[in-house]
Amino acid sequence: MLVAGTAAAGLTVVAPAAGWAGPAGATDPGSTPAAVPPRDPFTLGVASGDPFPDGMVLWTRLAPDPLAEDGMGGMPARNVAVQWELARDERFRRVVRRGTEHARPELGHSVHVELSGLRSGTEYFFRFRSGRHHSPVGRTRTAPEHGVLGGGLSMCFASCAQYEHGYFTAYRRLAEEEPDLVLHLGDYQYEYRAGDYDAPGGNVRDHDGPETETLANYRQRHAQYKADTDLQAAHAVAPWLVVWDDHEIDNNWAGEVPEKPEIPQPDFAARRTAAAQAYYENMPLRRSSVPAGVDIRLYRKLRWGGLANFHMMDTRQYRDDQACGDGWKDCDEAGNPTRTITGAEQEAWLLDGFRRSRARWDILGQQVFFTQRENASGANSMDAWDGYAASRDRVTQGWVDAGVRNAVVLTGDVHTHWANEVKLDYNDPDSRSVGTELVCSSITSGGDGADSDPNDNESVQLNPHIKFFNGQRGYVRTRITRDELRADFRVVDRVSVPDAQVHTRASFVVPDREATLHEA
Repeated sequence: MLVAGTAAAGLTVVAPAAGWAGPAGATDPGSTPAAVPPRDPFTLGVASGDPFPDGMVLWTRLAPDPLAEDGMGGMPARNVAVQWELARDERFRRVVRRGTEHARPELGHSVHVELSGLRSGTEYFFRFRSGRHHSPVGRTRTAPEHGVLGGGLSMCFASCAQYEHGYFTAYRRLAEEEPDLVLHLGDYQYEYRAGDYDAPGGNVRDHDGPETETLANYRQRHAQYKADTDLQAAHAVAPWLVVWDDHEIDNNWAGEVPEKPEIPQPDFAARRTAAAQAYYENMPLRRSSVPAGVDIRLYRKLRWGGLANFHMMDTRQYRDDQACGDGWKDCDEAGNPTRTITGAEQEAWLLDGFRRSRARWDILGQQVFFTQRENASGANSMDAWDGYAASRDRVTQGWVDAGVRNAVVLTGDVHTHWANEVKLDYNDPDSRSVGTELVCSSITSGGDGADSDPNDNESVQLNPHIKFFNGQRGYVRTRITRDELRADFRVVDRVSVPDAQVHTRASFVVPDREATLHEA
């Protein structure tokens, strides 16, 4: 039974003693009795991710003291046995898998259980135990079998959650939607020390620790975010597909270049390495994303039956530095045909994915504004795809040449809601649209935000392919079927106070094969 408002994303927390194998205090050969946490180690909740037709990743991280400055969450420097169970029902009467993993100090005592051999298109429930302590219950599911269109997909996507700028109520409301899948498009956590990045009207809570630069810093910051029960609710309700943006490391970083190269960093490569390690430890990612130094493979494809391909992209790690010193500029260098926001290897992977696709919908999960957005002075954002115009042209032409049936770009980063149509030629307003872009607002970043008439927005007035704008906080709820994609722009009135209600500010439908937005 799903119960809204519990700590585990609307899931009833069931006393788990009955279904577990072995006595409650049992340990495994890889751990010692002294290593079993004396206090509840499941303060960061549970999560699942990267669902395949036959399995997914189950995640938790042990941290009885989440804000410990050494980043170890109050855990000893030993392996700790963690038992897990997967069941077909929420009360674990029909357990289908169980096992034991070891939470290891070199991985921040995180646990990644990568399952296979399960039934496709099926809902499951999972939980963990360490010693006498039990985790909340999470809900997850496998993707449909390849080629199966099925009855549709309920998917929500979100980005940009600055802990200091507000309460994570939008995550709670997202959990109450009970989607099949959640996409997080970056800025999952922010790197600043308390007070360095203030919301209009002031911050409602503070970061612990310094600006994140070391592995201990990043582990502590991820733990502070993960300890938020609203975020835990969203993680526990459905499997997630995650990619990072900039604030998981450093604002507006680009490849090997930090935000402010003129201000020497202790060692930006070491900072990237630490951030990648902590990101993997704290996300429900597969072994294919285990970092190797500064490199972490986050671009990947997930098939949801024959209905949708999700092309999850990384527009930070492989990009050229921003043109003309970043910011909003009228910059000739932005049009340089050699510039790339994806890197050559990721671009080739994406174009090959378009050519191989047989899905009804091809969905790009990525970070920064994709369509052209020009202001009154003729300037564009150098951090967005406008700063890499040739890269955008190659990707857009690539899906057109491949005959992709429906191309939809999902975007975060800009802290506001947008709905756009993608063109091959933005200088010709009458040219046909070849795809659509849906941009989610922030969960909290920027504070409360404000409602407005989209037609009063300068970008809407100057760029006819932009159809909608809203400055409130929230997320986007989608329903994807064989006939259409419907997007509801969900907003909360305030994030400076907890427990705000959510409502739909606008809805758009993209009919199959039309590549145009229709307000619903």
